[in-house]
Amino acid sequence: PAPGPAPGPRPRPGKMAPAEPGRFFCTAGRGLEPFLAREVRARLGATEVDCVSGKVFFRAAAALGELRKLRSGERLFLLLKKHGPLPVAGSRGKILEEIKSLVIEEPKYWLAIISVWRKLQGHEGRAGDASQENASGLKRKSEEETNTASKRQKTEQVRAIVSEECQVKVGETSVAPERMSSQECWIESKTSSEFPSKGSGENPAANEKLGFSFRVSCRCSGAIAKILTSQEIGRAIGVALVRQCGWRADLRDPDLEIFVHLNDIHSVVGIPLFRLPLANREYIKTAGLRSTVAWAMASLAEISAGALVLDPMCGLGTILLEAAKEWP
Repeated sequence: PAPGPAPGPRPRPGKMAPAEPGRFFCTAGRGLEPFLAREVRARLGATEVDCVSGKVFFRAAAALGELRKLRSGERLFLLLKKHGPLPVAGSRGKILEEIKSLVIEEPKYWLAIISVWRKLQGHEGRAGDASQENASGLKRKSEEETNTASKRQKTEQVRAIVSEECQVKVGETSVAPERMSSQECWIESKTSSEFPSKGSGENPAANEKLGFSFRVSCRCSGAIAKILTSQEIGRAIGVALVRQCGWRADLRDPDLEIFVHLNDIHSVVGIPLFRLPLANREYIKTAGLRSTVAWAMASLAEISAGALVLDPMCGLGTILLEAAKEWP
């Protein structure tokens, strides 16, 4: 069925919206892409909206608070790269080089994206789940300052994580996104002196400000998955980013996550903007029908002001909750 009416009244332009529109993409359950495309246009005034299976790409000038209000999407990302499928001809080493060049070929572009990411996080005041990231980051910084002398004498273990992105299908009733399956790849131990940050001798202060801990989440399917595993790709990208940017790999609590999805349709690189999926609703205490599906079903009901909404066999009432929240 075609998507229903547009979501509730479009909010007035936020005072915290960045001056320049950002490029984003959002994952969606199978069949929900048209709903998400319609929603980003109505709620965010998005342009350059492009739907593919499981994802919607768009450009919008919006702050984190506005982006968080999306109801039909799963995970939201700041888009770094959108490219066609990578060639799979040649040796495994050549294919890995193609993947690494896709991610890190333009250092200046990385700086621009990190700037946008920081601006978005700053506009939100690191509230909610972001505040926990900030607190843990400060704790790590304090520990690093007190142990700098001893750490310089030790060998730093560089690690990269490869985790499977949770792809939710319409009709699933109970999903725990925070428990997504993950496989950790341990990169060969290197000393910190082997991975100097580029330009560290020119501007140490600037380099310190851009020092992030990170992890790589990689998902591959199609022809490339028959040649390389997600672990191999994640490890190669992780080592390349350490060498290129001087960042520190952290599996448990990174400042930054790099998401890479490679298949026969496209190659996508992005940064998740929120730790928890948009589908996690604070007002839903017991998981029933997937919240994104419930929202889409409520939108198909074409609810108008003053209407009475009836769900006779409501189960846990998820459709009614979504309807009440979006069309009060």
